[in-house]
Formats: sequence, C-alpha cells, structure tokens
Amino acid sequence: MKLNERSVAHYATCDSPADHAGFLRQRVERHHHHAHHSTSYQRRWFVLKGNLLFYFEERDSREPMGLVVLEGCTVELCEAAEEFAFAIRFDDAGAKACVLVADGHAAMEAWVKALSRASFDYMRLVVRELEKQLEEACKSLAACRKSPRRSNSGRKRHLSNPALGPVQEKPAVLENGYCTWGSGGEPSGSPCPDRDGGYSKPPPLPPRRRSAGGSAAASPMPSLPLALQESPVSPETACFSKLHNWYGQEIAVLRREWLERQQRGNL
Repeated sequence: MKLNERSVAHYATCDSPADHAGFLRQRVERHHHHAHHSTSYQRRWFVLKGNLLFYFEERDSREPMGLVVLEGCTVELCEAAEEFAFAIRFDDAGAKACVLVADGHAAMEAWVKALSRASFDYMRLVVRELEKQLEEACKSLAACRKSPRRSNSGRKRHLSNPALGPVQEKPAVLENGYCTWGSGGEPSGSPCPDRDGGYSKPPPLPPRRRSAGGSAAASPMPSLPLALQESPVSPETACFSKLHNWYGQEIAVLRREWLERQQRGNL
C-alpha cells in the first residue's frame, strides 16, 4: 500500500482529535555481524488516529518517525522480559510483530482496548450488529402496530350517566376503612365492604363554612328538613349528580332566605 508521506505527516500533527495517546516503549532489534543481534526498548510518543498508529521521537516532535496501519492484525498480551508488554501481530506470515510496553497495568489495558477497536474490520462488525438490532426493533414495532388495541369499553362509567354500572379496574384501596377517589371510582367517604360482607358507616361530613354571624356550623343548617340532612352517600347511591344536588341544598335554602329578607326589606 502506498502512502503520501506529506499528507500522512500533516494528518499526524494536525489539530484533529486523537483516539488515544501516550508514551510507550517500543522494542527495537539490532542485527550485528556473525548473526548476533540485541534487543532494546526505546521510549516513544504514540498517537492513535483512526486505524493509524503514529509514533514520534518526542511528544513535541513535528514529524512522526513512523506509523503502524492497524488492518489485518490482532492485539494481544505477550511474554517478554519487560512487564506490561503487548504485541500487534499481523496475519501475514512474513510481517514482524510490533512489541510495545506500557508504564502500568491500567495503561496497558487502555492501549489494548483502543488498538483492538481501531480497525475498519471491527467497525464493520459493530455496524452489522447495530443493523441487526435495528431490524429486530422495526419488526417488533410493526408487530405491535398490527396487534388489536385494547377496547375502552371496560373503563369506568361516566359519572353523569347513572345507568352504567361502575367497572372496578383494580381492588379498592382502604384508607381508615373507607374508599378513596382513586381506588375504584367511588367518591371519598363512600362505604366499602368490610370482611364480613357488610358496609361500614360513612366518615363524618366536613365542617360547614362560617355563617353570617361568624360562628362555625359543624352540622347542617337547622332550616333544612330532617330528611334532607341525611347524606345520600350509601352503597346504592354512587351517582355524582345526586351528591351534587344534595350538597347544593344548603346553598339553595340560604339563597331563598336571603331573597325573602330582601323582599321584606323593600316593603
């Protein structure tokens, strides 16, 4: 593979973000006469950009000393005299392995992970896996859209239509022995069946507003008939319109008395 040295050198030193960078010691083998060779490790500054691994003599060097193209290779730990060593091995039988040594265990793991994910072969596998997951998600979504939707006929009846019986979607929640609005469609204060199958008494009514004289009325107005003072809240009366009419009787009585006083004052 041919590379344009000027373009590669510019890419190595330009402001484009690096995927990984740091100091590593690179194994260098020197061959001497009579088939004698020695091995040494030189400290270099390595920069990983895409699938290209550049190495510089110093961190501030303007041009790279060389590069390793991370295609058709594997990154694995290796046995060496130096600790924290790993190697980049190529599939080509004639290619030499690039042995590198990190400063510590954490740095070695970070470099092995970054170099293993740098090749286009790895990116191709990731794209295929993501495409597979997307296809399965689209199939699942299409199946959900084709399935029949749940009917709303089983929901709670409308409060303004007493002819429809209440459908309780979940068990009633008891608070101090009485149902609540959110438990089964019944208003707060309606009796709930106890363990013996009967109905307990409804809770006491809330205190009335203060009268014109300033005293608080803890009970219904005296002018109301006795039959009207009894709350319609019972197991048989769960209609909101009945409750609304009953609680509005007090206002109707007060309004009627006020109109009578106005008429007497005008006479």
